[in-house]
Amino acid sequence: MFINQRLKKNGLFKYKENIKPLLIFILTVVSCKTPKPIAGNKINFSHFNHLYKEINFHEKDIGIIHIYSEYPDYQFEIEPDEGFACVDDAARALVLLSTYIKAHKNDIEAYDKLKKLAEFVLQMQHKNGYFNNFIKSDLSVNTTYRTSVAEANWWSFRALWGLESAYELLRFNKAVAGNIEVAVAKLLMAIKRDIPIHGTMTKVIKKVEVPTWLPQQSAADQSALLILGLLKNYKRTGDAHVKKLIDILAKGIMVMQKGDANKYPYGVFLSWQNQWHAWGNSQAYALLKAGQQFNNQDYINSALKEVDNFYPYVLKNGFAESFWIKKNEDTSFTEIKRNQYPQIVYGLRPMIWASLEAYHYSKKEKYMTLATALAQWLKGQNDAKSIIYHPNTGICYDGIIGNNKVNKNSGAESAIECLLILLEMDKLK
Repeated sequence: MFINQRLKKNGLFKYKENIKPLLIFILTVVSCKTPKPIAGNKINFSHFNHLYKEINFHEKDIGIIHIYSEYPDYQFEIEPDEGFACVDDAARALVLLSTYIKAHKNDIEAYDKLKKLAEFVLQMQHKNGYFNNFIKSDLSVNTTYRTSVAEANWWSFRALWGLESAYELLRFNKAVAGNIEVAVAKLLMAIKRDIPIHGTMTKVIKKVEVPTWLPQQSAADQSALLILGLLKNYKRTGDAHVKKLIDILAKGIMVMQKGDANKYPYGVFLSWQNQWHAWGNSQAYALLKAGQQFNNQDYINSALKEVDNFYPYVLKNGFAESFWIKKNEDTSFTEIKRNQYPQIVYGLRPMIWASLEAYHYSKKEKYMTLATALAQWLKGQNDAKSIIYHPNTGICYDGIIGNNKVNKNSGAESAIECLLILLEMDKLK
């Protein structure tokens, strides 16, 4: 299973070499223009504007998001094995900008960035239908490193979600919309081939039953991300096979739910095998969206089980990066290992989104209260006792790396995930 490569052992990013000068030189030469900033209104897009750049790539003017931005001056860095920009963050930005534009319809600059980022993602599609993830400092596509191979993995699934999100707003641009339609059809052909819709065999790890038909056999986290893209595709196309894919993925996610209101781990959705990790754990949100779209109460009830029980447990007992469980002879579960750090905003956003979606569904104030309480992590109610998001600059720190220790870098993932939280919270004001 893909491990988030941005989370190093001590939460800080270390590189084999410093190639800032090379990167700055390249961008100076190939930059299309200095992009105008998104104003952001009440929510500060300044740091996002800093991370966003426009380059000429494959003879097209496209937008990219710099992955790494380092304290104190927030200059850009490159991870030498990967590159300086990736599909994963560009697609994440497509979701962000689509959300923003729906609320601020007259922001021409945001629309222009949406189109150019979509062009970048489209350029990164491999002939097999999936997407390579990274581009290198020489503007070549990284096709060989393990977090950039074109396969059924995070970046390809996020590309689907991002492109389908952007399509809703770009559908009147026939050239771009047509390219998105072709790319998505090609991607779905590969996904339909590689993810079975028949057969629901399970296996046991540490006596914990897990499915074998999800991506990476039991990757419920990746399955949730894939569902979010498939839901938008089904709404657009009505493809019956896509509906079957959503159903089989949802069933697998529900197999990964362990514990209940009274028993540890309190209805949590495991992420992969017998492990839970905070980052990208969007299972409850995905099931809530699917349950409402298809009027499936089982999906909704399963999602609410985690929101109602596990999230309050986290608030009471503290955040964590990950933990592993085993099943006991009496059918209860025991935690066998825990990583407390790093704690990152990408681990916070899925819980807040699920809580807010539970509120939209039920109109129960307790879910609004829960989302607000979780969001206090950004404001200093955390192990570091430090403000993580700074509204005066738009900078969101990359995370907490220990008791009273903060990683003050502010890369694309943190910046975008934070803005996604703020935009959703702002809808309710």
